[in-house]
Amino acid sequence: MINLLSTEFLKLKRSQLFLISMLGAATSPFVCFIAYLGMKSKKPGVPILFNEVFSETNLYLVLLIGVTLYGVITAYLFNREYTENTLKNILTIPISRTRLFMSKLILLLIWILFLTMFAWGLTLIFGVIGQFQGLSAAVLMTAFKEYIVGGVLLFLLVTPTILVTLLCKNYVPSIVFTVALTMVNVLIGNSEYRVLYPWSAVLVIARHDFITQYPPVYSYLSIFATSLLGLLAAVIYFKKEEIH
Repeated sequence: MINLLSTEFLKLKRSQLFLISMLGAATSPFVCFIAYLGMKSKKPGVPILFNEVFSETNLYLVLLIGVTLYGVITAYLFNREYTENTLKNILTIPISRTRLFMSKLILLLIWILFLTMFAWGLTLIFGVIGQFQGLSAAVLMTAFKEYIVGGVLLFLLVTPTILVTLLCKNYVPSIVFTVALTMVNVLIGNSEYRVLYPWSAVLVIARHDFITQYPPVYSYLSIFATSLLGLLAAVIYFKKEEIH
């Protein structure tokens, strides 16, 4: 497993997608920073608080940018061997398909967590530059926890995208799929149904923003059920697929 993971990292070093993904993750902190600077210039007497900036940035990261960005990364990792026509050669070596699959999942988790922490750190830096107020250890730790929880839960929800990638063996359907998921996020982001839809329930759980109509367990079940079903379907398909 370690050798497989090392190989995946070596492949990643030759790709420009890692830097592109960092730019994607930086979009949310940068856009929020510019927006808050605009607010500060119009209302200089109203303080801009760090906890609000962290929360708003994480909202855009989880609901808008993260689903599509992590979907593109997922499609890249699981479609690369099909595109380069190297999967058949890899499988001639005595390597378990399950271990190969898991090595990609581990790399994906590391990648997503890195981008999550990068966005958190960038938000902090922009906040210091903008001289926002209310920075404290408690604010930092609360925000960091919310970001990490959001990143981990979004990682769990990449399994349907993996399945789409394996079925279609093309980047385009996977990207269209994640864009559609994001559009649903936008449509129900302010409704009570956000706690039931897995990709919007991520932010609900990260913020503990539950509503009285639905118990918190509904949000957890929607995410874990979606993740597990997607994972089982993807693994079974990958193990039984005939490679030509």
